[in-house]
Amino acid sequence: MRDHNQHISVGKKIEAKDLINRMLGLGGSLMYWRLPNSNEKTLIVCNTGAALKSELTLEGTMPSFAFAPFNPNKDKYLFNADLVFKFKGEELVSGPDVSSTPFFSTTEESAAGQKKQLFFSRESSEEVEIGNFSELVDACIQKAESREIEKIVPSKYKDVDLPENFDVLKTFNTLCEKHPNAFVSLVTSPETGTWLGASPELLVSVDAQEKFRTIALAGTQKAPPNVNIKSVAWTQKEIEEQALVSRYVINCFKKIRVREYLEQGPHTVVAGGLLHLRTDYEVNTREINFPQLGSVMLKLLHPTSAVCGMPFETAFDFLQKHEGYDREFYSGYLGPVNFDGESKLFVNLRCMQIFETKARIYAGAGVTADSVTDHEVDEVEMKIKTLSQILNP
Repeated sequence: MRDHNQHISVGKKIEAKDLINRMLGLGGSLMYWRLPNSNEKTLIVCNTGAALKSELTLEGTMPSFAFAPFNPNKDKYLFNADLVFKFKGEELVSGPDVSSTPFFSTTEESAAGQKKQLFFSRESSEEVEIGNFSELVDACIQKAESREIEKIVPSKYKDVDLPENFDVLKTFNTLCEKHPNAFVSLVTSPETGTWLGASPELLVSVDAQEKFRTIALAGTQKAPPNVNIKSVAWTQKEIEEQALVSRYVINCFKKIRVREYLEQGPHTVVAGGLLHLRTDYEVNTREINFPQLGSVMLKLLHPTSAVCGMPFETAFDFLQKHEGYDREFYSGYLGPVNFDGESKLFVNLRCMQIFETKARIYAGAGVTADSVTDHEVDEVEMKIKTLSQILNP
């Protein structure tokens, strides 16, 4: 197995921006991320192309990065970690010596004299006419009131002009500063285009001690300055919405007869200027002799009721017919697989797709029979505004 902790011996400090700008200029596919509550950032370069998987298996997979669309019937992308670099703050602390790496020398020769591209942008960034979002929310509420569905999560996007001096890496670092409790990521490849995000929602985690974790996250409020989370009050609608997501997780455990799990919550958490209700779940896979639990739960959980609805089939079919656009990787999942013996996959929320001159910002809201249309529309606009302010502070 390749050594991911090989230290670079160089005469001067190498900073993240210098190395990443060099890689982006060479056209390499890269994934750059920072885990929640961490000062360490990891960068991988995949120069072998993405592997397409109908389903992902976490156990036994080589170190890689997973990027999956919202639609569970579509292929998932798996990017091998051909080159791995780790940073503390902005300073490079480990990775291969780029001066002796074939990718850099051969690519730089072939790229000589060519215009350098700072990230991969899909050719078409034209807006799709997705109709009136208020009317979509109204239709979702009617569906919930008819008892055909318990919860449904309509979404929309908004295209925002990029500033003339847009710097994708600077924006990544701003997300890290504004969202310390989130999984912050930059993904850019020919297969996927370029995506930036700061997700507050863990989907599946399996650590080196083989402990499986997931969360149920729902309900949204704007966080007042210096908020005391112990004093935050939630409406009955928000409490019930979060309970539905928790029930979804527990039902997945029941399907595979997992009864020994630790449940903590719900409790209020802060995520980049917003408040949410969160419940944590943990399973010791060694104790229950279920080493494949991570892969099995990944397939069962995605897409969760927090981004689609429940029952899943009814909610998914309704959204496919009425939402009016392809979410692509928004509300899919992403994250490192088998790095240092751990896999951590997150729901792709609070994200934007980067085009040549625009950023497409996505957001959704959980709708139940108790929802009020204006409140749900306001929640989505609040989420979009939170991200758009990162681009134009």
